[in-house]
Amino acid sequence: MAAPKPAPVIELKGLKKRYDGRLVLDGINLSLAEHEVVCLIGASGSGKSTLLRCADLLEPIDAGSIHLDGARVAFEDRDADETRRKLGIVFQGFNLFPHLTVLENVALAPRVALSLTPRAAERRAKELLKSLGLAEKAREYPDKLSGGQQQRVAIARALATEPKVLLLDEITSALDPVLVAEVLETLRSLAESGMTMLIATHEMAFAADVADRICYLEGGRLVEEGSPKRIFGSPRDPRTKEFLRRVRSISGGRRGPGR
Repeated sequence: MAAPKPAPVIELKGLKKRYDGRLVLDGINLSLAEHEVVCLIGASGSGKSTLLRCADLLEPIDAGSIHLDGARVAFEDRDADETRRKLGIVFQGFNLFPHLTVLENVALAPRVALSLTPRAAERRAKELLKSLGLAEKAREYPDKLSGGQQQRVAIARALATEPKVLLLDEITSALDPVLVAEVLETLRSLAESGMTMLIATHEMAFAADVADRICYLEGGRLVEEGSPKRIFGSPRDPRTKEFLRRVRSISGGRRGPGR
């Protein structure tokens, strides 16, 4: 008899979310296995960012459920903060504390969330900064860093609590194109290390390269999902085909990513 399939690390079932009566997530079903990288693609306003915020319990849902390691969690639970410690999230904006050094920004989360001693938190922060190529910036303040460096610090801060899943919301959209590559390379390294990640992105070539699965969202619905090779090479839904056609047109008529 085959061994039972392990429960997903995170699972969203029938998620619905409304803003001012407008349905922005319409019955989303999505799960991630351990070490899996899933990229969310779709036009602005398709629901990608809202999906990530609901998954991190930053927004209450109107229907459906969220499970983490097989246990149901909810926005109003007393343990919501405990759940968020297991879900690192990085936004478009860096959201670093300007009055704290890079090291202090990264060490703050494990001190507050995990009750580590200042010495232990600093040790963890130094290890993370070194792994992300930022060791020499530890004593700098955020305004002395490039946008790409600040975003990598934000990633280090999200990793500092050793989350089960890393949620990333269009983290290259605020960067100069020259700086995008260094942040994407950081995510490639995390994927190779086995980090479970749910990534909303407009970077199609990156999604094709790093994702195990691509999910196309439109109008708050998960229209189509599959491997990068299938989604980018032979999408089945006409809406997915039209979105990718527009993306390729904007990028100069290239056939587009695939693997």
